[in-house]
Amino acid sequence: MYVAISVFILIVSALMMLVVLVQNSKGGGLVSNLSSSNQILGVRKTTDFLEKATWTLAIILVVLCLVSSIALPKGGVGAGSSVDTEMRQQIENTMAPSDYQMPAADAE
Repeated sequence: MYVAISVFILIVSALMMLVVLVQNSKGGGLVSNLSSSNQILGVRKTTDFLEKATWTLAIILVVLCLVSSIALPKGGVGAGSSVDTEMRQQIENTMAPSDYQMPAADAE
């Protein structure tokens, strides 16, 4: 479930980047070439659509991020995958080998 939510977050982020890049900071944006006076999709309707799409995608992105934090797989202190367990064993074996003997402090 966490992987699916992460994929949706990536898709929504890519769509949001595209919608933001289509917009023009001065308000022209997508309709700069379509400035005919008798068009159905005029300048105002396109900017309204792009603004609503940006807000909708932003809200979806925030909700997906919150849901992903809830769906994040949780592990206890002792829990872990087999890779974690094997790595801990390897670290313990290299840090404190069983055949190493500490020299005596007052051995003279």
